[in-house]
Formats: sequence, C-alpha cells, structure tokens
Amino acid sequence: MAQAWLPVASRIPALEDSGPMGGGAPRVVWFIWPTDPQRVSARSVAQRLVQIKRPSHLVWNPVTGQVIQSLPPTRAANGLPGALNRHGRVCVQIRVLGSVDEPFTETKLDGLDDILAWLDSWEVPRRWPAGPPLPYPHSVAAQGSLRLWARGGHFGNSQVPGTSEGDPGPIDVHRIVGGHPGPLEVPRPRQEMDQGCKVER
Repeated sequence: MAQAWLPVASRIPALEDSGPMGGGAPRVVWFIWPTDPQRVSARSVAQRLVQIKRPSHLVWNPVTGQVIQSLPPTRAANGLPGALNRHGRVCVQIRVLGSVDEPFTETKLDGLDDILAWLDSWEVPRRWPAGPPLPYPHSVAAQGSLRLWARGGHFGNSQVPGTSEGDPGPIDVHRIVGGHPGPLEVPRPRQEMDQGCKVER
C-alpha cells in the first residue's frame, strides 16, 4: 500500500503547493539543486525551497543519504511550469544535491533503494521513456515530447515538455531504475526527421 510519507525521510512541510493532482500516468521528475553535497544538507535546501514557495516532494543528498519530504504525492509540487505540476495521478518531484556537470549517479546513491521502493508503491513505472538526459548545456535546448511524457515513468527536468531547464545533466538512468530499466525510447534526431524537407532560404 502506498504511503503518503516516505518512512525514512524527515519532514519539512510546505506551506503552499500547486493543488491536487489532475490524473493520468504516474511519473517522477529528477531535478538538481546546484550545490556541494559534501558541505550542504538536504534539510537546508528543503527549508530554502519552502521559503521561496517552490517545494519539491523530496530533497535528497545522495552522498549522505539524507532525505527530506515537504509534500505527499497527492499534492502537486512547484518545480515545473504551471499545470505540468499536476499532470498524473502523481508527479513526484525530487531535488538532488549535486551538479549538472558531475552526474549524481557517479556517487554512492545512499537512500536510493528506499526512494525507489516508495515510488514503486505509487506505481511509478521503472522506465525512462525519453532516454538518458542530454549533457549540459545541450540539455537546455532539448524539447520534451508530450507523447513520451504521457506514458509516465522517470524524467529529467530537461526532458519535460514546456521546460527550458538543463538539469539533471548526463546521469546514468540505469543506476536509477535499477534492474528494471524497460525500453528506452529515444526520439530520432531532428536532422533525420527533417531530411527530405529542406527549405530554400
């Protein structure tokens, strides 16, 4: 049975959120909070996000394993533009302490198993429909696919349609989805799609 609060997480409740969820496939979006996880705590980042009224469901320090929760999955967080926050039965938003240049999946990922088991209980599929996120800064220009977004599963912030952010960088998605990565459905490059449709300028 799904639990509203991750058992291993400490809580810093949000004072505001984006409202109830709108329904659809369950998903999770991975963000980066740019900082040194060796020197900054997940608690201090969660407090800051609540203070600026942009709380995530979880803030995670993959080096120390500290996890802070501010919202239950039945309420929408504030990290995405507008109504995107409410897409899905759940749209769990996770802020990971780290850098877009040094993938957090290269650390020891303390606490990841607990987070994944919790996401499993909310029936978030262990798949990455849009394939691995692009490296920064190429990820800033990435255009998310509504078709892939509608399938649910795991996404980087840069892969969400309608966003213009470049995180989380070139993370190893297989380290996150574990032994059940599922098929990675990577869209064809735009150049291939445009062949035969050259426009004279």
